[in-house]
Amino acid sequence: MKKLRMCMFLIPLMTLGLHGTVCEAKYLESINVTIPSYAKWGRLAMKKTKERYPQAQIIDYLHIGREDSGGISTEKFKLWLKGKDKEFGVLVNIRFDTKTEQLKQISFSEVSR
Repeated sequence: MKKLRMCMFLIPLMTLGLHGTVCEAKYLESINVTIPSYAKWGRLAMKKTKERYPQAQIIDYLHIGREDSGGISTEKFKLWLKGKDKEFGVLVNIRFDTKTEQLKQISFSEVSR
């Protein structure tokens, strides 16, 4: 549970431009936190969602899972946003080449719950 809480703290922190540094990687390793394989795609999901909904604030984040099919992988996320007049969810699917990790497509779908 402690690692889950730490990941929920670190993933948004990494979106602030602090990711990718050697110091950060060493620090995370020193406190026994493993960065999940989907973290890269989660940061992208949050970045693109913020671009698509600039007036809304991302208040929650969930990694739904990963699907692999014929050399193409899809990472699925659900982000919960708070806008000026409403709260709503956005399902974000990120498709990419499994071997090269080249981005193929990002799709968004709004949900009420």
